[in-house]
Amino acid sequence: MKKSNFYWLPFLTVTLFLGVILTSTRKNTSEIKQEKPNILVILTDDMGYSDIGCFGSEIKTPHIDRLAYNGLRFTHFYNTGRCSPTRASLLTGLYPHQAGMGHLSTENHPQAGYIGDLSKNAVTLAEVLKNAGYSTFMTGKWHVAKENDYDGDKSNWPLQRGFDRFFGTLNGSGSFFDPGTLTSGNTNIPPYKGFYYTSAISDTTVKYIRESPSNKPFFGYIAYTAAHWPLHAPADEVKKYKGFFDKGWDVLREQRFKRLKELGIIDDAYVLTDRGVSIPAWKDEPMKEWQIRRMEVYAAMIDIMDQGIGKIISALEAKGVLDNTLIFYMHDNGGCAEPVGTDNMEIPLTEEQKVLKPYAYDSPNPDKKQRYTREGKFIRMGKGVMPGEADTWTGYNEEWANVSNTPFREYKQWVHEGGIASPLVIHWPKGIKSKGQLRPHPSHLIDIMATCLDITGIPYPNQFKDNNIQPLEGKSLLPAFQNKPIDREYLFWEHGANRAIRVGDWKLVSKTSFNKTFSEADEDKWELYDLIKDPTERIDLREKNPEKAMAMIKLYREKALYTKALPWPWKPKK
Repeated sequence: MKKSNFYWLPFLTVTLFLGVILTSTRKNTSEIKQEKPNILVILTDDMGYSDIGCFGSEIKTPHIDRLAYNGLRFTHFYNTGRCSPTRASLLTGLYPHQAGMGHLSTENHPQAGYIGDLSKNAVTLAEVLKNAGYSTFMTGKWHVAKENDYDGDKSNWPLQRGFDRFFGTLNGSGSFFDPGTLTSGNTNIPPYKGFYYTSAISDTTVKYIRESPSNKPFFGYIAYTAAHWPLHAPADEVKKYKGFFDKGWDVLREQRFKRLKELGIIDDAYVLTDRGVSIPAWKDEPMKEWQIRRMEVYAAMIDIMDQGIGKIISALEAKGVLDNTLIFYMHDNGGCAEPVGTDNMEIPLTEEQKVLKPYAYDSPNPDKKQRYTREGKFIRMGKGVMPGEADTWTGYNEEWANVSNTPFREYKQWVHEGGIASPLVIHWPKGIKSKGQLRPHPSHLIDIMATCLDITGIPYPNQFKDNNIQPLEGKSLLPAFQNKPIDREYLFWEHGANRAIRVGDWKLVSKTSFNKTFSEADEDKWELYDLIKDPTERIDLREKNPEKAMAMIKLYREKALYTKALPWPWKPKK
């Protein structure tokens, strides 16, 4: 019997069917990859709770505000109270002591929680995401490596901890016009003409976004040094804030407090804390012009950063990826009350010293041997020196940090609310439909990695590069996107022997008599607050609630051992 000319039709049907299945599979896999959001984590330096517009500030931050009003604002978000610990905690999803960073990377101790170097038994968010197919980059301040020597150990530098590209600085602070550890990849580089660090961070971030591969999602960690001292900003940016702060800190705190209430961020349970005891009433301040100038420069530094965030948003829009980019914005600690640059240190160098130390890259050293800029200008410090230019070195100090932390008390380094409360803004149009809403859920830096992994479906590893990895401490914030509760037992803090633990709405907190010391007298120096009725920590309830206080003290000690905050290296001053 003669074969039909259509004998091949069954085979063609099967082939076409298989082709459709394979094509469909390829398409679905591609769609799944495309559905994984890009992730940007933006961290700022030494800014208080009320320093951005959407949290009550008079400082202009329209681009951060845009993210807030088209996303979510978390009103009870916490950092660790200091720069190195915050960065370690944010990167690893662990409490800072578990990541080896109980204090600063410049202070190294034998105890596991205070080695001052990012632990190899902790994995960074960049390492996890890169291993899952993300391209990764970082711009800005690193400050979690013990070794900053370019000829030394680089195993804890950004490129060795999960980032494909890095532009920024390795240390904690420095000139905004001439930062000392300015680095590209693993290489020290000089600043270019017209360099200003905040703008360079923003511009490099834009470059990295534009150059990110189109076939994979990206993760970017943007760690601004604004608005950390020294107060440096171009003159034309400072001029924009002429007159903004002429009313002084007393009126400005009241105005911020009022705006926070109008925005719904705080309620009637909040009472504005008292002005710091060392701060005079504005009417009694003898150097008003100098004080105003300090805050004008500080505001300009934040404004420039916000402009850069606007450029980053525009780059995401131009690439067509803004809707599916998960953006986090937060601060590394509260406002900084450190008395930087108030002592008059205008002691000229000898000719021999000029030859040995021709310019200052970072801060002027205590031995007074580095006192000149790269261009040979003498670095001016002391009360009355108007900040802003590259040859000045000062901070805004407690007077204005008190305004930054409105409505709370205490500052950077302490773990009362003024030291650890931070705005958290989350923007993700594809995943957040409740635009402009507030979320009161208590949350912490440890939650950022957990949230990213929950959203992307990427598992957290038990091992990485032959190292056993500690269990993730954070909780995913994804339920809070739908205003559902986050199930957690506690939140924990220790820094410089200042201690705290929060359980539900109750907070146990302690402040040492002298920072970074710990004595027998401090051991039992606890305060207890109901943060629902008293969110600004004004009424100590320990004596009225002894059983609750003792239960929380016991829990603190257990968790201090668990998180490696004990044993501590702090010893009483002799």
